[in-house]
Amino acid sequence: MPELIWRDKQLKVIAPTALTLDSIVFPGGCGYPQSEPKNRLIWGDNLAVMAALLPTHENRINLIYADPPFFTNKKFAARIGRGEDSRKPKQWKLAEGYRDDWTDLDAYLDFLYQRLFLMFRLRAPNGTLYLHLDWHADSYARLLLDEIFGADRLLNEIIWTYHGPSPIRRAFNRKHDTILSYTKGSDYTFNADAVREPYHQNTINTFKASPKAGFGKIPNLERGKVPEDWWYFPVVARLHNERTGYPTQKPEALLERIILASSNPGDLVADFFCGSGTLPFVATKHGRTFIAGDESSRALHAAGKRLLGGNHLFSLERDVNVSFSREQASAAVQAKRLSGAIRLETKLDLDYWEIDPNWDGKVFRSAAQAYRPNRGGEIARELTIKLGRQGCVRVVTASGERYQLYV
Repeated sequence: MPELIWRDKQLKVIAPTALTLDSIVFPGGCGYPQSEPKNRLIWGDNLAVMAALLPTHENRINLIYADPPFFTNKKFAARIGRGEDSRKPKQWKLAEGYRDDWTDLDAYLDFLYQRLFLMFRLRAPNGTLYLHLDWHADSYARLLLDEIFGADRLLNEIIWTYHGPSPIRRAFNRKHDTILSYTKGSDYTFNADAVREPYHQNTINTFKASPKAGFGKIPNLERGKVPEDWWYFPVVARLHNERTGYPTQKPEALLERIILASSNPGDLVADFFCGSGTLPFVATKHGRTFIAGDESSRALHAAGKRLLGGNHLFSLERDVNVSFSREQASAAVQAKRLSGAIRLETKLDLDYWEIDPNWDGKVFRSAAQAYRPNRGGEIARELTIKLGRQGCVRVVTASGERYQLYV
Protein backbone atom coordinates (compact mmCIF):
# COMPACT_ATOMS: atom_id res chain seq x y z
CA MET A 1 0.00 0.00 0.00
CA PRO A 2 1.17 3.56 -0.65
CA GLU A 3 2.18 5.40 2.51
CA LEU A 4 2.15 9.10 3.28
CA ILE A 5 5.49 10.31 4.65
CA TRP A 6 6.31 13.60 6.38
CA ARG A 7 9.05 14.98 8.57
CA ASP A 8 9.53 12.98 11.82
CA LYS A 9 6.52 10.77 11.18
CA GLN A 10 5.93 8.31 14.01
CA LEU A 11 3.15 7.38 16.39
CA LYS A 12 3.91 8.97 19.73
CA VAL A 13 3.32 7.62 23.19
CA ILE A 14 0.72 10.06 24.47
CA ALA A 15 0.72 10.92 28.15
CA PRO A 16 -2.87 10.85 29.41
CA THR A 17 -4.15 13.86 31.27
CA ALA A 18 -6.06 13.70 34.53
CA LEU A 19 -9.70 14.72 34.24
CA THR A 20 -11.53 16.54 37.00
CA LEU A 21 -15.29 16.94 37.39
CA ASP A 22 -16.14 20.64 37.26
CA SER A 23 -19.93 20.55 37.28
CA ILE A 24 -23.10 18.56 36.69
CA VAL A 25 -25.87 20.28 34.80
CA PHE A 26 -29.50 19.31 35.45
CA PRO A 27 -31.42 21.09 32.65
CA GLY A 28 -34.38 22.84 34.23
CA GLY A 29 -33.62 21.00 37.47
CA CYS A 30 -34.42 17.62 35.89
CA GLY A 31 -33.11 14.81 38.11
CA TYR A 32 -31.58 17.13 40.71
CA PRO A 33 -29.79 16.20 42.93
CA GLN A 34 -29.68 12.38 43.00
CA SER A 35 -29.29 11.46 39.31
CA GLU A 36 -25.84 10.69 37.94
CA PRO A 37 -24.97 11.81 34.41
CA LYS A 38 -23.96 9.39 31.66
CA ASN A 39 -23.34 12.16 29.12
CA ARG A 40 -19.99 13.94 29.28
CA LEU A 41 -18.63 17.24 27.97
CA ILE A 42 -14.84 17.45 28.34
CA TRP A 43 -12.68 20.55 28.01
CA GLY A 44 -9.07 19.98 27.00
CA ASP A 45 -6.68 18.97 24.24
CA ASN A 46 -8.38 15.92 22.77
CA LEU A 47 -5.11 14.05 22.29
CA ALA A 48 -4.44 13.87 26.05
CA VAL A 49 -8.17 13.47 26.75
CA MET A 50 -8.53 10.47 24.43
CA ALA A 51 -5.41 8.92 25.99
CA ALA A 52 -7.05 9.36 29.41
CA LEU A 53 -10.17 7.54 28.16
CA LEU A 54 -8.30 4.47 26.87
CA PRO A 55 -8.24 2.48 30.15
CA THR A 56 -12.05 2.60 30.41
CA HIS A 57 -13.21 3.10 26.81
CA GLU A 58 -10.85 1.28 24.48
CA ASN A 59 -12.96 -0.67 21.92
CA ARG A 60 -16.17 0.67 23.50
CA ILE A 61 -17.34 3.72 21.51
CA ASN A 62 -19.90 2.70 18.91
CA LEU A 63 -19.66 5.77 16.69
CA ILE A 64 -17.07 8.55 16.40
CA TYR A 65 -17.70 11.66 14.32
CA ALA A 66 -14.64 13.85 13.80
CA ASP A 67 -14.86 17.39 12.40
CA PRO A 68 -11.29 18.64 12.93
CA PRO A 69 -9.67 21.78 11.53
CA PHE A 70 -9.57 21.59 7.73
CA PHE A 71 -6.06 22.99 7.10
CA THR A 72 -7.55 26.26 5.85
CA ASN A 73 -4.83 28.31 7.57
CA LYS A 74 -7.45 30.73 8.87
CA LYS A 75 -8.59 32.02 12.24
CA PHE A 76 -12.34 31.67 12.74
CA ALA A 77 -14.37 34.12 14.82
CA ALA A 78 -17.57 33.45 16.75
CA ARG A 79 -20.58 35.75 16.39
CA ILE A 80 -21.77 37.02 19.75
CA GLY A 81 -24.10 39.82 18.67
CA ARG A 82 -27.88 39.56 18.34
CA GLY A 83 -30.28 40.94 15.76
CA GLU A 84 -27.51 41.70 13.30
CA ASP A 85 -27.93 41.77 9.53
CA SER A 86 -26.43 38.52 8.22
CA ARG A 87 -25.65 40.25 4.93
CA LYS A 88 -23.34 42.79 6.59
CA PRO A 89 -20.49 40.85 8.23
CA LYS A 90 -18.45 44.00 8.82
CA GLN A 91 -21.07 45.05 11.40
CA TRP A 92 -21.05 41.77 13.35
CA LYS A 93 -19.91 41.67 16.95
CA LEU A 94 -17.24 38.96 17.08
CA ALA A 95 -15.07 37.07 19.55
CA GLU A 96 -12.34 34.47 19.12
CA GLY A 97 -13.67 31.13 17.88
CA TYR A 98 -10.89 28.71 16.97
CA ARG A 99 -7.64 28.64 15.02
CA ASP A 100 -6.91 26.54 11.97
CA ASP A 101 -3.45 27.90 11.13
CA TRP A 102 -0.33 25.73 10.84
CA THR A 103 3.39 26.15 10.36
CA ASP A 104 3.25 23.72 7.42
CA LEU A 105 1.46 20.65 6.09
CA ASP A 106 3.74 18.33 8.08
CA ALA A 107 2.50 19.82 11.33
CA TYR A 108 -1.13 19.38 10.31
CA LEU A 109 -0.65 15.77 9.18
CA ASP A 110 1.06 14.86 12.44
CA PHE A 111 -1.77 16.51 14.39
CA LEU A 112 -4.33 14.43 12.50
CA TYR A 113 -2.35 11.17 12.51
CA GLN A 114 -1.94 10.95 16.28
CA ARG A 115 -5.63 11.63 16.90
CA LEU A 116 -6.97 9.26 14.26
CA PHE A 117 -4.94 6.43 15.76
CA LEU A 118 -6.46 7.01 19.21
CA MET A 119 -9.93 7.10 17.64
CA PHE A 120 -9.17 3.73 16.06
CA ARG A 121 -8.36 2.32 19.50
CA LEU A 122 -11.43 3.81 21.17
CA ARG A 123 -13.91 2.69 18.53
CA ALA A 124 -15.87 -0.52 19.22
CA PRO A 125 -15.42 -3.59 16.97
CA ASN A 126 -18.83 -2.88 15.37
CA GLY A 127 -18.24 0.87 15.33
CA THR A 128 -17.76 3.41 12.57
CA LEU A 129 -15.65 6.54 12.20
CA TYR A 130 -16.87 9.49 10.12
CA LEU A 131 -14.08 11.97 9.35
CA HIS A 132 -15.36 15.30 8.00
CA LEU A 133 -12.97 17.44 5.91
CA ASP A 134 -12.93 19.39 2.65
CA TRP A 135 -10.68 19.88 -0.38
CA HIS A 136 -7.80 21.27 1.65
CA ALA A 137 -6.76 17.92 3.15
CA ASP A 138 -9.26 15.14 2.43
CA SER A 139 -6.93 13.36 -0.01
CA TYR A 140 -4.16 13.20 2.60
CA ALA A 141 -6.61 11.95 5.23
CA ARG A 142 -7.75 9.11 2.96
CA LEU A 143 -4.19 7.75 2.91
CA LEU A 144 -3.84 8.11 6.68
CA LEU A 145 -7.09 6.24 7.27
CA ASP A 146 -6.10 3.50 4.82
CA GLU A 147 -2.89 3.05 6.80
CA ILE A 148 -4.53 3.00 10.25
CA PHE A 149 -7.82 1.23 9.54
CA GLY A 150 -6.97 -0.68 6.36
CA ALA A 151 -7.95 0.29 2.82
CA ASP A 152 -10.56 -2.49 2.80
CA ARG A 153 -12.37 -0.86 5.73
CA LEU A 154 -13.52 2.20 3.74
CA LEU A 155 -17.32 2.10 3.93
CA ASN A 156 -18.15 5.30 2.04
CA GLU A 157 -16.75 8.50 0.68
CA ILE A 158 -19.71 10.81 1.26
CA ILE A 159 -20.14 14.18 -0.40
CA TRP A 160 -22.09 16.81 1.54
CA THR A 161 -23.17 19.45 -0.95
CA TYR A 162 -24.71 22.84 -0.21
CA HIS A 163 -25.40 26.27 -1.67
CA GLY A 164 -24.18 29.70 -0.71
CA PRO A 165 -22.32 32.80 -1.92
CA SER A 166 -18.69 32.52 -2.91
CA PRO A 167 -15.88 35.02 -3.61
CA ILE A 168 -14.35 32.68 -6.23
CA ARG A 169 -14.29 34.18 -9.74
CA ARG A 170 -11.57 32.17 -11.48
CA ALA A 171 -12.72 28.61 -10.69
CA PHE A 172 -15.91 26.67 -10.05
CA ASN A 173 -17.43 27.48 -6.65
CA ARG A 174 -16.31 25.02 -3.98
CA LYS A 175 -19.58 23.88 -2.44
CA HIS A 176 -19.05 20.44 -0.93
CA ASP A 177 -17.31 18.73 1.95
CA THR A 178 -16.03 15.14 2.04
CA ILE A 179 -16.88 12.70 4.83
CA LEU A 180 -14.80 9.51 4.93
CA SER A 181 -16.48 6.61 6.70
CA TYR A 182 -14.39 3.68 7.98
CA THR A 183 -15.40 0.55 9.88
CA LYS A 184 -13.28 -1.62 12.14
CA GLY A 185 -14.49 -4.96 10.80
CA SER A 186 -17.13 -6.56 8.63
CA ASP A 187 -19.66 -6.75 11.50
CA TYR A 188 -20.54 -3.07 11.69
CA THR A 189 -23.77 -1.23 12.48
CA PHE A 190 -25.71 0.15 9.55
CA ASN A 191 -29.43 0.78 9.96
CA ALA A 192 -30.66 1.19 6.40
CA ASP A 193 -34.33 1.46 7.35
CA ALA A 194 -33.61 4.29 9.81
CA VAL A 195 -32.38 6.61 7.06
CA ARG A 196 -34.60 5.76 4.11
CA GLU A 197 -36.03 8.70 2.20
CA PRO A 198 -38.88 8.98 -0.33
CA TYR A 199 -38.20 8.30 -3.98
CA HIS A 200 -38.35 11.33 -6.24
CA GLN A 201 -41.76 11.85 -7.78
CA ASN A 202 -40.28 11.39 -11.27
CA THR A 203 -39.13 7.89 -10.29
CA ILE A 204 -42.55 7.03 -8.93
CA ASN A 205 -44.21 8.27 -12.12
CA THR A 206 -41.80 6.27 -14.27
CA PHE A 207 -42.60 2.97 -12.55
CA LYS A 208 -46.29 3.70 -12.74
CA ALA A 209 -46.08 4.40 -16.47
CA SER A 210 -44.01 1.42 -17.64
CA PRO A 211 -43.66 -2.18 -16.41
CA LYS A 212 -40.23 -2.28 -18.09
CA ALA A 213 -38.80 0.52 -15.93
CA GLY A 214 -35.85 -0.56 -13.84
CA PHE A 215 -35.17 -3.55 -16.15
CA GLY A 216 -37.95 -5.48 -14.45
CA LYS A 217 -36.83 -4.71 -10.89
CA ILE A 218 -39.54 -2.79 -9.11
CA PRO A 219 -38.46 -1.15 -5.85
CA ASN A 220 -40.65 -0.79 -2.80
CA LEU A 221 -41.79 2.72 -3.58
CA GLU A 222 -43.67 3.12 -0.31
CA ARG A 223 -40.70 2.09 1.83
CA GLY A 224 -38.36 4.56 0.14
CA LYS A 225 -34.67 4.28 -0.66
CA VAL A 226 -31.37 4.32 1.16
CA PRO A 227 -29.72 7.67 0.36
CA GLU A 228 -26.92 7.87 -2.16
CA ASP A 229 -23.40 8.82 -1.04
CA TRP A 230 -24.03 12.48 -1.91
CA TRP A 231 -26.18 14.44 0.52
CA TYR A 232 -27.73 17.84 0.17
CA PHE A 233 -28.33 19.71 3.43
CA PRO A 234 -28.39 23.52 3.75
CA VAL A 235 -25.53 25.09 5.68
CA VAL A 236 -26.35 26.44 9.13
CA ALA A 237 -26.16 30.03 7.86
CA ARG A 238 -29.47 29.32 6.11
CA LEU A 239 -31.02 27.58 9.17
CA HIS A 240 -31.92 30.44 11.47
CA ASN A 241 -33.36 28.26 14.24
CA GLU A 242 -30.12 26.28 14.58
CA ARG A 243 -27.51 29.02 14.52
CA THR A 244 -25.44 29.40 17.67
CA GLY A 245 -22.88 31.86 16.29
CA TYR A 246 -20.03 29.33 16.68
CA PRO A 247 -18.00 29.12 13.44
CA THR A 248 -18.30 26.23 10.96
CA GLN A 249 -21.29 24.78 12.81
CA LYS A 250 -22.74 21.69 11.10
CA PRO A 251 -26.48 21.17 10.47
CA GLU A 252 -28.47 18.85 12.71
CA ALA A 253 -29.87 16.88 9.75
CA LEU A 254 -26.35 15.89 8.70
CA LEU A 255 -25.48 14.46 12.11
CA GLU A 256 -28.91 12.90 12.47
CA ARG A 257 -28.37 10.79 9.36
CA ILE A 258 -24.96 9.64 10.59
CA ILE A 259 -26.20 8.81 14.09
CA LEU A 260 -29.31 6.95 12.95
CA ALA A 261 -27.41 4.94 10.34
CA SER A 262 -24.38 3.93 12.40
CA SER A 263 -25.57 3.59 15.99
CA ASN A 264 -28.46 2.16 17.98
CA PRO A 265 -30.47 3.57 20.91
CA GLY A 266 -28.38 3.29 24.07
CA ASP A 267 -25.07 3.28 22.15
CA LEU A 268 -22.15 5.50 23.10
CA VAL A 269 -21.22 8.10 20.45
CA ALA A 270 -18.38 10.59 20.55
CA ASP A 271 -17.14 13.82 19.00
CA PHE A 272 -13.76 15.08 20.20
CA PHE A 273 -13.92 18.24 18.06
CA CYS A 274 -17.46 19.05 19.17
CA GLY A 275 -17.50 22.82 18.49
CA SER A 276 -21.05 24.08 19.00
CA GLY A 277 -22.23 20.63 20.08
CA THR A 278 -24.33 19.39 17.16
CA LEU A 279 -23.48 15.72 17.76
CA PRO A 280 -24.30 15.64 21.50
CA PHE A 281 -27.46 17.66 20.91
CA VAL A 282 -28.73 15.26 18.21
CA ALA A 283 -27.52 12.18 20.10
CA THR A 284 -29.69 12.92 23.15
CA LYS A 285 -32.72 13.46 20.92
CA HIS A 286 -32.32 9.91 19.62
CA GLY A 287 -31.52 8.08 22.85
CA ARG A 288 -27.75 7.82 22.48
CA THR A 289 -25.20 8.54 25.21
CA PHE A 290 -22.35 10.88 24.31
CA ILE A 291 -18.81 11.90 25.09
CA ALA A 292 -17.99 15.25 23.48
CA GLY A 293 -15.00 17.49 23.90
CA ASP A 294 -13.12 20.48 22.59
CA GLU A 295 -10.04 22.48 23.51
CA SER A 296 -12.01 25.75 23.34
CA SER A 297 -13.90 26.89 26.42
CA ARG A 298 -16.20 28.90 24.14
CA ALA A 299 -17.09 25.70 22.27
CA LEU A 300 -17.91 23.89 25.52
CA HIS A 301 -20.07 26.83 26.60
CA ALA A 302 -21.94 26.81 23.27
CA ALA A 303 -22.47 23.06 23.43
CA GLY A 304 -23.60 23.17 27.05
CA LYS A 305 -26.15 25.92 26.40
CA ARG A 306 -27.55 23.95 23.50
CA LEU A 307 -28.10 20.86 25.66
CA LEU A 308 -30.30 22.82 28.07
CA GLY A 309 -33.19 22.43 25.65
CA GLY A 310 -33.57 18.75 26.57
CA ASN A 311 -34.05 16.87 29.80
CA HIS A 312 -30.79 14.93 29.73
CA LEU A 313 -28.32 15.84 32.45
CA PHE A 314 -24.63 15.95 31.62
CA SER A 315 -21.30 16.49 33.32
CA LEU A 316 -18.69 19.08 32.46
CA GLU A 317 -15.17 17.77 33.00
CA ARG A 318 -11.86 19.39 32.27
CA ASP A 319 -8.21 18.62 31.89
CA VAL A 320 -6.56 19.51 35.23
CA ASN A 321 -4.16 21.75 33.30
CA VAL A 322 -6.94 24.13 32.24
CA SER A 323 -9.47 26.04 34.29
CA PHE A 324 -12.13 28.67 33.86
CA SER A 325 -11.06 32.11 35.04
CA ARG A 326 -13.95 33.01 37.33
CA GLU A 327 -13.95 36.38 39.03
CA GLN A 328 -15.55 36.77 42.39
CA ALA A 329 -18.57 39.01 42.97
CA SER A 330 -18.00 42.61 42.01
CA ALA A 331 -20.01 45.78 41.62
CA ALA A 332 -20.62 44.75 38.00
CA VAL A 333 -22.75 41.72 38.97
CA GLN A 334 -24.99 41.32 41.99
CA ALA A 335 -27.15 38.34 42.99
CA LYS A 336 -29.93 38.85 45.52
CA ARG A 337 -31.65 36.12 47.49
CA LEU A 338 -35.42 36.50 47.42
CA SER A 339 -38.17 34.33 48.86
CA GLY A 340 -37.81 31.18 46.75
CA ALA A 341 -35.84 32.86 43.96
CA ILE A 342 -32.58 34.54 42.93
CA ARG A 343 -32.48 37.83 41.07
CA LEU A 344 -29.44 38.87 39.07
CA GLU A 345 -28.72 42.58 38.79
CA THR A 346 -26.17 43.79 36.26
CA LYS A 347 -25.78 46.04 33.24
CA LEU A 348 -23.44 43.58 31.55
CA ASP A 349 -24.49 41.83 28.34
CA LEU A 350 -25.32 38.41 29.79
CA ASP A 351 -25.22 35.17 27.84
CA TYR A 352 -25.87 32.57 30.56
CA TRP A 353 -26.20 32.10 34.30
CA GLU A 354 -26.89 29.15 36.59
CA ILE A 355 -27.43 28.33 40.25
CA ASP A 356 -26.20 25.62 42.59
CA PRO A 357 -28.59 25.94 45.56
CA ASN A 358 -26.38 23.86 47.91
CA TRP A 359 -22.80 24.65 46.98
CA ASP A 360 -20.31 22.21 48.53
CA GLY A 361 -17.23 24.06 47.31
CA LYS A 362 -16.20 21.20 45.03
CA VAL A 363 -18.57 20.14 42.25
CA PHE A 364 -21.03 22.73 40.97
CA ARG A 365 -24.50 21.17 40.64
CA SER A 366 -26.48 23.40 38.33
CA ALA A 367 -30.16 23.09 39.24
CA ALA A 368 -31.48 26.18 37.45
CA GLN A 369 -30.26 27.95 34.33
CA ALA A 370 -31.11 30.92 32.12
CA TYR A 371 -29.59 31.68 28.73
CA ARG A 372 -29.98 34.34 26.09
CA PRO A 373 -31.96 33.14 23.04
CA ASN A 374 -29.82 32.78 19.93
CA ARG A 375 -32.09 34.81 17.66
CA GLY A 376 -33.05 37.65 19.99
CA GLY A 377 -34.96 38.34 23.16
CA GLU A 378 -33.84 38.99 26.71
CA ILE A 379 -32.29 36.57 29.16
CA ALA A 380 -34.31 35.98 32.35
CA ARG A 381 -32.88 37.92 35.30
CA GLU A 382 -34.77 35.96 37.96
CA LEU A 383 -34.86 32.20 38.59
CA THR A 384 -37.19 30.39 40.96
CA ILE A 385 -35.32 28.01 43.25
CA LYS A 386 -35.21 26.85 46.87
CA LEU A 387 -31.81 27.68 48.35
CA GLY A 388 -29.88 25.93 51.09
CA ARG A 389 -27.50 27.52 53.56
CA GLN A 390 -25.20 28.73 50.81
CA GLY A 391 -25.88 28.90 47.10
CA CYS A 392 -23.50 29.68 44.27
CA VAL A 393 -24.24 31.58 41.07
CA ARG A 394 -22.13 31.37 37.94
CA VAL A 395 -22.46 34.02 35.23
CA VAL A 396 -21.07 34.17 31.69
CA THR A 397 -21.22 37.35 29.60
CA ALA A 398 -21.59 37.47 25.82
CA SER A 399 -17.90 38.30 25.44
CA GLY A 400 -16.84 35.38 27.65
CA GLU A 401 -16.14 36.93 31.07
CA ARG A 402 -17.13 34.70 33.99
CA TYR A 403 -18.25 35.59 37.49
CA GLN A 404 -18.92 33.44 40.52
CA LEU A 405 -21.08 34.77 43.33
CA TYR A 406 -22.34 33.33 46.62
CA VAL A 407 -25.84 33.84 48.01
